[in-house]
Amino acid sequence: MTIPTQRYARVLTIAGSDSGGGAGIQADLKTFAALGCYGMSAITALTAQNTRGVSGIHPVPPAFLKAQLQAVIEDIGVDAVKLGMLHAPEVVEVVAWAIDHYRLPNVVLDPVMVATSGDRLIAAETVERLVAELFPRAVLITPNLDEAALLVGHAMADADALEGAAAELLAQGARGVLLKGGHLPGDEVVDLLALADGERHRFAAPRIQSRNLHGTGCTLSSAIACGLALGKPLPQAVADAREYVRGAMQAGVTVKVGEGHGPLNHGFAPQATVRLPL
Repeated sequence: MTIPTQRYARVLTIAGSDSGGGAGIQADLKTFAALGCYGMSAITALTAQNTRGVSGIHPVPPAFLKAQLQAVIEDIGVDAVKLGMLHAPEVVEVVAWAIDHYRLPNVVLDPVMVATSGDRLIAAETVERLVAELFPRAVLITPNLDEAALLVGHAMADADALEGAAAELLAQGARGVLLKGGHLPGDEVVDLLALADGERHRFAAPRIQSRNLHGTGCTLSSAIACGLALGKPLPQAVADAREYVRGAMQAGVTVKVGEGHGPLNHGFAPQATVRLPL
């Protein structure tokens, strides 16, 4: 009998299910597989959703979310965590408990508040708890401009405003912020990575014109978590994740899925699952 000497790079997503397959848990697991990681999930809510929008949300009881987390973490283990839709204060509390109890590493928080379609996905009373409980526990938060505006209380008009908004989010307790500028006008997309120690990285690339942008934020945060699980430094994990997302966007430009905002092509260049020493 052969004795196992290796394991997979393990990434856990704690997020909502997108029945249309373009975002949420479904996009996360596709990303993990494409980038050579073993994906696991703990579902926070079910959504009735397609490319045109969200028509219903069915919350998972917090006790069952906790049961999912215990089952996965205690048996398989975790190298990185991606946090997505956490719609209620009780859900945030369970996630904070799990991070502390199991000392979960490399937590990436995508503060999912607004869908691509414009639908609000998080209760207003949850935002304060999310900031207080999870900002300090995550190595990185990845808000888009709509989500950042909700968090800091004002909109950002141009790329020059990203620095100030990132500083405000760091002041709220975040250890690292990747502020995504994709919603700004212009032919260039600028993202800013700001860390609490003062380190800054500015990423800029030509805009990809596409109707298929559903799940872009979920995919990016998941790809960053993969990079961290594989041992990459945070700036490198962010840079590589951005390149993966851009490739998935470009590969899906000519495809029609549904009548609204279609998904990315997550499987455009799949990698073999990475094996690490036990």
